Amino acid sequence: MFRCGIAYPRCRWILPLLLLFAVIFDIIAIAATSGWVDDSKAHYANMWQQCRGVKEPYECKSLMEFAWAKAVAALMIIGLILLIITFFVSLVTLCTLRLSLLRVVGLLLLIAVVLQIIALIVYPVNFNNLIFEGHYDYSWAYGFGWGATIIMLGCCILFCCLPNYEDELTGMAKTKYIYSRD
Repeated sequence: MFRCGIAYPRCRWILPLLLLFAVIFDIIAIAATSGWVDDSKAHYANMWQQCRGVKEPYECKSLMEFAWAKAVAALMIIGLILLIITFFVSLVTLCTLRLSLLRVVGLLLLIAVVLQIIALIVYPVNFNNLIFEGHYDYSWAYGFGWGATIIMLGCCILFCCLPNYEDELTGMAKTKYIYSRD
């Protein structure tokens, strides 16, 4: 159907699906009990606490006594709430073809992306200042946070551009034929 370009009617289903994946990734990153930081020996941390020990039971301390950790948690949770709101609004908007809210969805996604990027940058900077020993790897749950943020950024760009292609989305575009002389 399209030789080069986007099959716009497919965006009606793909974008909400991508936002659903971003919601799942964000929930995994926020709810993970380990996996934000790991030194592969005896120390690991998530967004909420850090634990040390050679064998169980590990000695765990809350990170919520630090202002930066509270800010990271607040920014990630606010970003997740905005993401869930945009998921439902995009689902309704694209299923009912009331395309006037597409740029609003894009703007809300942009705000959520900025909040989460700030949180995902503040966490390692301050965690490294808190712990001065050894080498730490930022692990799978932290990667899920970045994955959700990158998906949200891509969807934000598409939601801001889609109103320019309203006819293609609704299926009312004129068919364009490409003729070649043979």
